[in-house]
Amino acid sequence: MSSSQTRFLLLYGSQRGQAKAIAEEIAVKASDHGFAAEVSCLSEEEKYNLERERSPVVIVVSTTGDGEPPDTAINFVKKIKTKTLCSVHFAHLHYALLGLGDSNYSNFCNCGKTIDKRLGELGAQQFYASGYADDGVGLELVVEPWIEGLWDALRKFVTSAMSTSQKDTNNHVGDHNAKNEMRTIESAVTDLNLHLLSLDESSSKDESGGSCNIVAEGEVLEASLTRSVSPLSESSLNVPALPAPFLDVELLNELQQDPTLLKPPETAHQVVITSAKQLTREDAVKTTLLLEMDISETPLVYEPGDSFDLLCPNNNSEVEELLLRLGILEKKHHIVKLQVKPDTKRKVSRLPLYIPEHSSLQYIFMWCLEIRAIPKKAFLRSLVEYTTNEHEKRRLQELCSKQGFADYNHFIRNPSLSILDLLCAFPSCMPTLSVILEHLPKLQPRSYSAASSIYSNPGRVHIVFNIVEFPPCPERPALRKGVCTGWLSNLVLPILQHSGGQMMLPEIQDASNVLPKVYICSRPSSAFHLPSDTAAPIIMVGPGTGISPFIGFLQHRKKQREEHPDVSFGETWLFFGCRHKDRDFIFRDELGRFQAEGTLTHLRVSFSRDQDDSTEEVKPKYVQDNLRLNAQDVVRVLFKENGYIYICGDAKNMAKNVHEELIDIFSRELQIDKLEAMKVIADLREKKRYLQDIWS
Repeated sequence: MSSSQTRFLLLYGSQRGQAKAIAEEIAVKASDHGFAAEVSCLSEEEKYNLERERSPVVIVVSTTGDGEPPDTAINFVKKIKTKTLCSVHFAHLHYALLGLGDSNYSNFCNCGKTIDKRLGELGAQQFYASGYADDGVGLELVVEPWIEGLWDALRKFVTSAMSTSQKDTNNHVGDHNAKNEMRTIESAVTDLNLHLLSLDESSSKDESGGSCNIVAEGEVLEASLTRSVSPLSESSLNVPALPAPFLDVELLNELQQDPTLLKPPETAHQVVITSAKQLTREDAVKTTLLLEMDISETPLVYEPGDSFDLLCPNNNSEVEELLLRLGILEKKHHIVKLQVKPDTKRKVSRLPLYIPEHSSLQYIFMWCLEIRAIPKKAFLRSLVEYTTNEHEKRRLQELCSKQGFADYNHFIRNPSLSILDLLCAFPSCMPTLSVILEHLPKLQPRSYSAASSIYSNPGRVHIVFNIVEFPPCPERPALRKGVCTGWLSNLVLPILQHSGGQMMLPEIQDASNVLPKVYICSRPSSAFHLPSDTAAPIIMVGPGTGISPFIGFLQHRKKQREEHPDVSFGETWLFFGCRHKDRDFIFRDELGRFQAEGTLTHLRVSFSRDQDDSTEEVKPKYVQDNLRLNAQDVVRVLFKENGYIYICGDAKNMAKNVHEELIDIFSRELQIDKLEAMKVIADLREKKRYLQDIWS
């Protein structure tokens, strides 16, 4: 650290690397503004001590699951929530916090808000207003202006602290000035966020989502991924600083063994897929598969409500297409040697830990890199330097600029474009391998809820999923399947049993030699489990594949009832929904059996596409409609009988709609206003009686 640079502590808590990447970006930019960031993960408690920290502290933290801290922040949150800490425990601490979340989830940025609130309760003071970035609309809309404002806030704080120290200013006056500065900063951030919001709203007024110019009478020129129109095409641009390169890449000799064999982490276990069944009819809108995996030879155990991370590769043809586009396909079997550039200007630079040594080029692109990741603006800024066509170079500059944020969202973020899509759209762009490796994030495992109970299926676990499809669009003309679901559907094709049909394995001595194998890791849930009190009633809301954990719940409850006939068991309500009764009513027969034997006491099903317009009878279309029709029972179960409600499925639409419907139900049935109803839900959450397993 230069003697002229002012130190601050930079902490991050990250689940999938976004908070870490943003913290590293802040650290890189710090030196340009006269600061030196000392970076640590929140889990690295041996590297920092907030009890003794006198420098400013900046915290970047994400939220995972149903408002839970990322794994790397769990101990930190638990530590600061210790009830024995006094109200001035952190009175010496001055901090700024940037929270990352997704507004598709009801507990938006909950980890960041929890840390923020608790630090305040312990006497810590903000020197800069907290920012909460929304991945649902684009993290950069808040992250970029928040980082820009951070440097002035740090300078003001350092100047104020030095002035206070030198003049021994009266504490009351100092507090008053600090509050005024805080209001000024909060006002500036609020104004900036409102400005961004107004820009975003105005840019979306055109139905196409982009701008358009009238070139001649009757002819309209519209913006596209590769073309801009006025005013953007004529604007001066504020583009991000060019990220400093930090990797040296060398291709060595060819790898002799199979270059695509996975080198699994220690926590992963290889398991055999013993069966695969299609649960939906061939004419269903989505294809749903159920897989059974044999975990009997592993130490893995689980409870209904837990999940499993499944390690999956990128599509091989997609990998080869990308390598071909980069001009290195013929070297796909060569070993890649990585080193940090000795002369890099990047302050925080290290080799990617997710790329093993002595890996082939093909292996790295198949198993290590998220090649489907939406390229961030910093990536686009780097691509500009490798683009020779002036028109293409200008367009990439626009897409990564402040002025082009609406076009970036509309043409890159919303259609979920990948680096391959961009390189196909901008043919004169020829980035080096090092640039690709520097910017592509780690390929993440995909998480699936257990759709079974280990007590009903010893040594086995079931998962259920839809085969995800991304339809063609102007920016990506070819249909694509989900990275994991597309791979799994091809992997199990030889053993797939279609709905209503039978699948016969070949007569062989050892079926495990021909059955497909995958690597999985256990991902226990902290709370999404059946109540320990079997007499407590439960309400389960799970349309589509959201029913998965509830099949495990019901299998588990059935086994409990069989083994403990004298024990009291509470009501079980299931609200399920799908499009068509005859096409995608998955687990229909099993639910019928659960009902017949009394394990499932109430089943309410809605079919969104089977509405009969010829009759006046209005049938429930979605799960929230059935909740409304059973409002009195919902209130009785939750409040008179202290029951639990579980919600599983799509966060963006279903979970939000169910949440809003419950607010209406509580308001109406309990005769309270909506604000009080929201507090009621918050109380249920706090007591772990309103639980969600949702995804976007």
